[in-house]
Order: sequence, then structure tokens, then C-alpha cells
Amino acid sequence: MHTATDPNTASVQRALQVSFEFFPPKTEKMQESLWACVKRLAPLAPLFVSVTYGAGGSTRERTHDTVIRLQKEWGVPAAAHLTCVQATRDDIDAVARDYRDAGIRHIVALRGDPPEGSVEYVPHPGGYPFAVDLVAGLRRIADFEISVAAYPEVHPAARSARDDLENLRRKIDAGATRAITQYFFDADTYRRFVDRARSAGISVPIVPGILPVTNFSQVVKFSRACGTSIPAWLRDRFEGLDEDPRTRELVAATTAIELCEELQRDGVRHFHFYTLNRADLVFAICHTLGVRPPAFSSP
Repeated sequence: MHTATDPNTASVQRALQVSFEFFPPKTEKMQESLWACVKRLAPLAPLFVSVTYGAGGSTRERTHDTVIRLQKEWGVPAAAHLTCVQATRDDIDAVARDYRDAGIRHIVALRGDPPEGSVEYVPHPGGYPFAVDLVAGLRRIADFEISVAAYPEVHPAARSARDDLENLRRKIDAGATRAITQYFFDADTYRRFVDRARSAGISVPIVPGILPVTNFSQVVKFSRACGTSIPAWLRDRFEGLDEDPRTRELVAATTAIELCEELQRDGVRHFHFYTLNRADLVFAICHTLGVRPPAFSSP
């Protein structure tokens, strides 16, 4: 019996919760797209929305501005990504205090990707070396809610699956309150990972990260970098659709809905969507799962 599939949990039809990840705009056109996305998805009352950094923390200021505006103007609980890349501890601590003072109480604490042009991650000499150190530092600054990353198929830089899971446990012990997984495409991948995590004594929520696939070749590239496997059936679904975006979007929605519904039957009640700032697709998936604005809710 695996922990993720708990019939007692599944029988209790708690309200499904969702959260969304956005990326900060780089151009005026992208800014318009982001706020249109927020306008579309905010009525779904997400548990929180998070805003990423660019590679190497390159969009730190835009992330900060977007997070503050999300929470102040839209009333949506906002979570800011913070990474260890290319920043001193003092710099990161100052950003965290700014968030605290602005009323932001949720941080997504990540090691971060190497800067563009670099192959391997190298800790900043005056910074937090890894995510576990960042979590501990944030916990000293304020009583943040802290989410961290989890890798169902093992982080590419980890020496082994055991070491990777031990690293997650250290982040939780340092003060993280939730783990959000890297995206995956087979429900069994998530189930096995949750089983292993629970057996290792990790008891915090492990939220499945869901990536609706709209650009298959791009997802293949992303997946090589983050260690996510691409099932043969998924390749088959998107075969021949390179020049057919409308069909790709329908297939993307169907595929994500099937995965979420399978995990719902296991008792999963929180999904974190990597939106890529594509509101309509994510809205359609949520609608099908029963997450709707109040005006569309069933009595």
C-alpha cells in the first residue's frame, strides 16, 4: 500500500486547492500578458501564486515588484522565489526583509540554476551555498512559510536518489513547510516518490507540480536539464503536431487533466501549475477538475 493512495483520504472530498507559478515580464508586451493571466486565474482563489527568477536571479527586481503588486492590488497570497545564485547572504537577507516588511509571508527557497553560459552550479563565496542553508537563513529572519523543491526522478546533480531524498529531509528539518515537485508525467512517479519520502520521515505536504505541455520540443529540452523522463506515450500524443497549435493545446489540456484526475482519486487535493503565463489552458484544466470562480460553483 502506498502513502499517496489512501482510500480514507480519497473518500473525504475536501475542496481541491490549486496554486500557480508565473514568471516576471521582461518586456512591456510580456507585462500585459502576465496581468491578463493574473486577471483570468485570480478568480479561482488559488492557495498562493509564486513568481520565479530568471536564470541566475536575473529578474530579481521584476520578481520583487510583481510579487508585491500581486498581493497588494489583486489580494492573492503571493510567494516570492529566492535563490542562492550570484548573491551574498547580506543581499538575500535584505531582500527577505523587504518581503517581510511588505507583508509577504511565503518564500519559495531554491538553490537556483547556474547563470547563463555556466555548466555547473558554483556557490557564491559570500552567499548561501545551497537551498538548505537558505531555508535556515530565512527562518532566522521571519516566520515565513517556506516551500522547497522536490525531485521525484532525482535532481540531475544528486549523487543518488538516497542522497537527493536526504537533501530534501535536511531542507524540511531546517524549517521548510512544504515541498513542491518538479513536473512529471506518470502518476506512479509521484506515488513512488511520496512513499519513499514518507518512509524517510518526511511528513510535510508534497505538492505535485503539473506542467501542461504546449511546446513538446521545448519540454524535451527542459526535461533533459531537470531530469524528468518523457514517456513514449507522451511523444506519441504530440507526434505530428508541430505546426498545429490548436490541437496541441487540446492534447495538453487532456493530458494534464488525466494526470490530475488520477492523483485526485489517490486523495491528492493540491496541485501546483507551472503556467508559463498561459492562462486559458490552465483555466480550462482547473474548470474540468472542479476549481471554478464562485459564480460557476455548483450549489
